[in-house]
Amino acid sequence: MEVKNKKVLVVGAGKTGLSTAGFLNRKGALVTLTDGKKREDFKGSPDGLEKAGVKLELGEYPQINRDDFDFLVISPGVPPTITPVRQAGCLGIPVLGELELAFGYAAAPMVAITGTNGKTTTTTLVGEMFRDAGYNTLVAGNIGIPLIDRVENYGSGDIIVAEVSSFQLETVRSFRPRVAALLNITPDHLDRHGDMEGYKKAKGLIFSNQGREDYTVLNYDDPLTRSMSAMTKGKVIFFSGRHILEEGVYVREGNIVISFSGREIEVLGKDKLQIPGGHNLENALAAVACACVLGVSPQSLARTLESFKGVEHRLEFVAEINGVKYINDSKGTNPDASIKAVEAYRQPLVLIAGGKNKGNDFSQFTRKAAETTRVMVVLGQCAGEMEKAAREAGIKNILRAGDFREAVILAHRAAGPGEVVLLSPACASWDMFNSYEERGNYFKEIVRRLAEGCADLAAPGPASSDG
Repeated sequence: MEVKNKKVLVVGAGKTGLSTAGFLNRKGALVTLTDGKKREDFKGSPDGLEKAGVKLELGEYPQINRDDFDFLVISPGVPPTITPVRQAGCLGIPVLGELELAFGYAAAPMVAITGTNGKTTTTTLVGEMFRDAGYNTLVAGNIGIPLIDRVENYGSGDIIVAEVSSFQLETVRSFRPRVAALLNITPDHLDRHGDMEGYKKAKGLIFSNQGREDYTVLNYDDPLTRSMSAMTKGKVIFFSGRHILEEGVYVREGNIVISFSGREIEVLGKDKLQIPGGHNLENALAAVACACVLGVSPQSLARTLESFKGVEHRLEFVAEINGVKYINDSKGTNPDASIKAVEAYRQPLVLIAGGKNKGNDFSQFTRKAAETTRVMVVLGQCAGEMEKAAREAGIKNILRAGDFREAVILAHRAAGPGEVVLLSPACASWDMFNSYEERGNYFKEIVRRLAEGCADLAAPGPASSDG
């Protein structure tokens, strides 16, 4: 994609926007970076770009006229309804996302992974599978490193494994991964996509440009995902934890099995996986499917599966204090993810939940939580909504916290030996933190101070909390 001397407006000055503006500037584009936040809110992060020649329009968006820009690049967190994007659409000015832009510069085959839940674990595991098999591998995208930062460092003999979100997929045009995996679809981001049909449509864009030589990995056990097999031109590879498949990756007699190209091979006993929970078995099956279709051997896959211990902020063990285990599942940002978290434990739970609701109903989550939760601590913007759903589900011991630190301390005081304090909010973090990572790190810091026996139960606040 030739961008030299093209006039480009990059909308959104977060991590992705900064990377995109810098990339385009280095390619010789005439870049303007804009954001609704004021300059002082960024603590100097765009200053280097300004010195390099990027024009900054911070605090308000510029008016879009027909000859002002050749195209726009919007960050994933930027809704398509904001003024400059709507104006561009009316004027016929192309609007791209960073994912589409990065794909235009990708020489390496790409494995792209999406789904409501399990994306990060599966993406990380697939990356480890290719690395262990000897490939020079980039793991990037929605997982933390913008693809645009590294995509040109990888060639045709390498592999790019990308976690992609529905927000990123909204703006794809020619994006065509060699392997596209759709793990599951449950209600999430309905405040952005409007309804489940809009959300499904966005997710399906991951394979919309695939051809017959590409692969589409789908969850056979998720009816909505399974039904989308008719929408792809790629070769469909199903994975299932419940059914024996004619072709695909599945579990038979406790063993993970690959049936592909007329061969059936046992990979590993599922009891040898290091990551807990039935949802992580699904993630492992999906990862095996993604890697085996590109030639990673069953023996190599088995070695990786047996050694992989999961990802940070997803059912992450933090500490054991006086017989109580503390688990960080800050990545549980929607009810379905948190359902999977509570299902992973048989011990009584002291559950910390709440934050910013993304348009979800909590009733199914609280009904599942009621099976094992002895005490529930609620907090955040939707604390009242969460408490109401919990009481209706039969959870009687509910504590409300004024802030995050108090929530962890209340859970600590309520928990007894043999129980689990589980942070799995079922909500976004944006009412109190900039990201679920920041929330999870703060949880771990408080727990570690509790483990040290700090008399005042004090812990430093998050570095850049927004409320």
